[in-house]
Amino acid sequence: MLGNEDRPDRSLPTAPPSFARPDVVDRNGAPLALDVPSVSIYAEPRRILDAGEAIEGLTTVFPDLDVPDLAKRLRGGSGFTWIKRAATIAEKDRVWALGIPGVGFRLETRRLYPNGSEAAHILGAVNVDNVGIAGIERWIDEQGLIDLRSEGMIIDKGTLAPIVLSVDLRVQFALSDELRKAVNRFGAIAGAGLVLDVTNGEVLALASLPDFDPNVPTDALKPDRINRVSVGTYEMGSTFKAMTTAMALDSGLFNIHSVLDASQPLRFGRFAINDYRGQKRPLNVPEAFVNSSNIAMARMAMGVGVERHKAFLKSLGQFDRLSTELPENARPLVPGNWGELTTATVAFGHGMAVTPLQASMAVAALVNGGSLIRPTFIKATPLEPRILATNVVTPQTGEALRFLMRLNAEVGSAKKADIPGYFIGGKTGTSEKVVNGRYSGERVLTAFMGIVPADKPRYLFLTVLDEPKALPETSGFRTSGWNAVPVTGEIMKRVLPLLSVTPSKERPANPFPAMARIAAWGSERFQPLLSQSNLVGAQNKTAAE
Repeated sequence: MLGNEDRPDRSLPTAPPSFARPDVVDRNGAPLALDVPSVSIYAEPRRILDAGEAIEGLTTVFPDLDVPDLAKRLRGGSGFTWIKRAATIAEKDRVWALGIPGVGFRLETRRLYPNGSEAAHILGAVNVDNVGIAGIERWIDEQGLIDLRSEGMIIDKGTLAPIVLSVDLRVQFALSDELRKAVNRFGAIAGAGLVLDVTNGEVLALASLPDFDPNVPTDALKPDRINRVSVGTYEMGSTFKAMTTAMALDSGLFNIHSVLDASQPLRFGRFAINDYRGQKRPLNVPEAFVNSSNIAMARMAMGVGVERHKAFLKSLGQFDRLSTELPENARPLVPGNWGELTTATVAFGHGMAVTPLQASMAVAALVNGGSLIRPTFIKATPLEPRILATNVVTPQTGEALRFLMRLNAEVGSAKKADIPGYFIGGKTGTSEKVVNGRYSGERVLTAFMGIVPADKPRYLFLTVLDEPKALPETSGFRTSGWNAVPVTGEIMKRVLPLLSVTPSKERPANPFPAMARIAAWGSERFQPLLSQSNLVGAQNKTAAE
């Protein structure tokens, strides 16, 4: 006789071995995770008449079974052992047809992720008992579902409302697809990307490669499958210069016309700070930003001072672990002995490691009007409780930074992301990786943060490539402007139309009024109606100041 899941038997589990879970859908209702009917197959070894026959039959249905282990269990004389958890209905029917006495079935559910690896690092995974072990799946259990289970309550699927994520599956696919192509093209060991709404902190897409298929959760345990956006900590390189510049301008000690001497390396004993392909001359603040001058950034940070530098970064959430709905996160690596040299190097993104998500949160605050917003992966999560700080910079500083990021897209290292019809801005970053305790010029991490539109940002795009290789078409360079920047441009081309951001043939009228009013270096590019005489006068005024 076949075992029956309804037959009382003290040797069988007294509670269902798997539990119902709510569906997970994207912001538009597209399914991301759902329960499907499943069957687990068990045996009662004491009731099996011919173990050899049972083994032969079961292995024809499940050829991956460990035969010696199965033989040991079926001949052990115990009251119960699992044969296969989460089998399909078709597999159950094949076992049924074998007619093996002492083999039975338990109806249950298993989790299905219909989009495979898409959004895997957001969704996480469940174990064989349908219990969340990572990502949003684990978060769901921590919202009370696990407590109901611990009380032995049988949860009816019909009573569970779907979990609606902030993720847009279309955006997610475009991001991961372009990122995958970039990792392959540049021979990178890994890549990561993010699309963030800077006005409310909603994450529209997050990708980390290599990824995994949550339908095969054991793949998530491989060490290279971590979520590099929220778990990986990295020296973010020159993307930190956005924070340094904002800090300097906000301090009142520097203004947009300030000039920093970048003609010679900045020396600390035997240690020297140099510029990559530097101008070797004094630079005003916009020139320092678009030329990504390490020397100028270090001078500004040192001018502000160690304690004010640390306080500013802390106000942007860079000293604390960032907690979101994703249980997987990492604490930033902050130097314990922070002196003037540390301030000089952190000014250009070396010597301190943070997660890309918290760095993105900080830059979002600098351009969104000064609100530091904790990111969320759940659609329509109340905003007020997630505002960690307000007025982190003044409106004038915010406009200056947006202006500098746009200027960088027109004349600086972000030019390869300046796609037609969209008024984008951005900051590149290339950092040498530490290998055997030393910085390696051969292994770099490249990053790019782009904002759209630069005058009134709505979205932030982040792309990170780990150890990209130089190619003939990149003229032998491996820096961010040759890989992370154009990749982000391709992502934007695909994603912005999906978000109903339409291209325009017209540039914004007077996008940076304060910068135009004080004739900031480069501001004439955004004032096409200025007469030539006024334009020359503004340039002369800037040069004199």
